[in-house]
Amino acid sequence: MTANRSIAVFGAYGHTGRFVVTELRQRGWRPILSGRNPEKLRALAAEAGDEARVASVDDARSLDHAFAGAAAVIHCAGPFLDTARPVLEAALRARIHYLDVAAEQPPVLAACEHFDRPAREAGIVVMPAMAFYGGLGDLLATAAQGDWTSVDEVALGIALDSWHPTRGTRITGERNTGARYAVAQGRLQPLDTAASKRSWEFPPPFGTQEVVPLGLADVVLMHRHLNAAAIVGYLNTAPLADLNDPATPAPRPADASGRSAQVFLLDVRVVRGSEVRRLVARGRDIYAFTAPLVVEAMERVLAGRCAGVGARAPGATFDARDFLRALAPAGLAVEPR
Repeated sequence: MTANRSIAVFGAYGHTGRFVVTELRQRGWRPILSGRNPEKLRALAAEAGDEARVASVDDARSLDHAFAGAAAVIHCAGPFLDTARPVLEAALRARIHYLDVAAEQPPVLAACEHFDRPAREAGIVVMPAMAFYGGLGDLLATAAQGDWTSVDEVALGIALDSWHPTRGTRITGERNTGARYAVAQGRLQPLDTAASKRSWEFPPPFGTQEVVPLGLADVVLMHRHLNAAAIVGYLNTAPLADLNDPATPAPRPADASGRSAQVFLLDVRVVRGSEVRRLVARGRDIYAFTAPLVVEAMERVLAGRCAGVGARAPGATFDARDFLRALAPAGLAVEPR
């Protein structure tokens, strides 16, 4: 267990970053707040006397200063297509662990393909997409697969009752126009964007929902370590209508913690021959839930409770079932079906 309690949070004053900072404070860590806006940093730092360091992805020296003396960096400032590489390179120069909350497939692929060897050589963990879209689905699929060494298919169905996107989510959507991927015949292949909608039988309260295949970060992480002939992720169409409507407002707090009232459900089905293993996870607020998810991963990495260094998927790094149980205080309920 590291004696260093300082954790750099890049993008600390963003919507998800604020939840991460609060989670760190509650667990007894010392956040080093970082980002390019000095006024927003000072206001956030004043809440609890945290240290604030102005930094920009366009200035490598500022990133080096921001991360100096930290045990790890949690990167929360998207779009990750633009920000992941410079922050990751700074983490490598500092030889500190790197975790981010990216949802886009391209930066997750890039982190895994281009930074695995440098991270191994530096003795650090690089863990992209340790977030609602990404790490959570990978942990569920790993737990569902259990002792099966190979499977025919992993299908992830995500249902949201609504989606009030942050400004960062909207900007990411505008930037994330490249190819999306699913796994077919054991390989990452371009997702068939013309694929027809299908129905998914979710447990209550959602029931039967129309879903569409999406290029989710979960797919990239699963492909890193699950021996599956096919992997595909789906999202119900109702929240996509919210996302595509420019009039949909940003998330609104519904309780003292700042969480919104949004409800989510993940339904993972792992198929081998005629057998199906299924796990369902429920919770609230995809942005707020990302904070305990990524901070739990950071704590396990710093405590040495991980399977290795390099670019890592959480399912290949942690005991998936134990990790999911640890998220119960954050409101995650996981049940077999």
